[in-house]
Amino acid sequence: MLSQKPSRMVLSYFLLLFLGSIFLLTRLLWPFLSILILSFLLAGIFQPIYQFLRRYFSDSMASLTTCLLIILLVFIPLIFFIGALSSETFAVYQLSKGTNLNEKLREFVFESHLMIRVQDILAGYGVVLEPEKIGQTLNDLSGKVGLFMFDLAKTWAADIMLLIFNFFMMLIAIFFLLSDSDRLINFILSLSPLPDEQERQLIQKFKQIAGAVLVGNGICGLLQGAMGAVLFAVFGLSSPILWGGIMLILAFLPIFGIGLVLIPTSLILILKGQAGQGLFTLLYYAIVSFGVEYLLKPKLVGQQVKMHTLLVFLAILGGLKLFGFLGIIYGPLIIATFLTMAEIYRTNYKNLVTEHRVNQGD
Repeated sequence: MLSQKPSRMVLSYFLLLFLGSIFLLTRLLWPFLSILILSFLLAGIFQPIYQFLRRYFSDSMASLTTCLLIILLVFIPLIFFIGALSSETFAVYQLSKGTNLNEKLREFVFESHLMIRVQDILAGYGVVLEPEKIGQTLNDLSGKVGLFMFDLAKTWAADIMLLIFNFFMMLIAIFFLLSDSDRLINFILSLSPLPDEQERQLIQKFKQIAGAVLVGNGICGLLQGAMGAVLFAVFGLSSPILWGGIMLILAFLPIFGIGLVLIPTSLILILKGQAGQGLFTLLYYAIVSFGVEYLLKPKLVGQQVKMHTLLVFLAILGGLKLFGFLGIIYGPLIIATFLTMAEIYRTNYKNLVTEHRVNQGD
């Protein structure tokens, strides 16, 4: 009969088996990691709606109704967006391969009223612009930019298509996460050796940071992308859905944001002789950027959970590089995890580590 307290050898053997089972479970669920993460995030976002519906329905019916709302608010708009994005992306790619693109660029650069004035001024100083060389340079540059935009949009579209393919698997996961979230959290907490107070603090802080950053940035990015697409559509500029989608992604980046699209657009409009539209685009960018970044986002995110600008910038760029389109979610999520763990360490363990070092020194 085994003693009540296991020996070190038995404990080591059990831990080896337990870690092996965790490794195999991780390998088993790894292909569905993105689905599970997105399901967890969407379940957290729609948790207030689920709790409200629970007042009038059973847990299962409230969870099912919430999933139907997710289909209406997320899935259906995503289908229309992907269709428009695909057609506009293909049109941009075809334009970059067009044989008459060189002529169009030459006409744009050398027949605009502003550029004619610039040429006259430079000619007075002995500087002559050669249309052939500049046109060829612009043609090569536009081809590379067009191919880059096509590859980038194709990657984003592929990630979104994969998301749609797995959407119904996400709905199944969300259904059970909504109805069994408390049971799942209690099971995970029962396995953790941390004190219950610290475990609750970890979960609460993580939800606070991740929810505020992701939801706040997501709503603000969606708003800026939509307003940018509206501007393109009103002015009759090409591919408003595509550029709106690009601005949605760029809106996550601090410092630059949608200015990476709207500022060059305003300059192009001015060069084409449409100074009024160009200046309006600059003013529109300033108003939208200021209103969202300094008025709306602080209300959604809050000052207590606001990330440093450099951290957000690196999180988005690193996330896009490592995970593609979904990196705009994973990047801030990883930073949120680090900040949560750092806060737990600073609050609960820093003094213990300091005391241990002092005792070791004695």
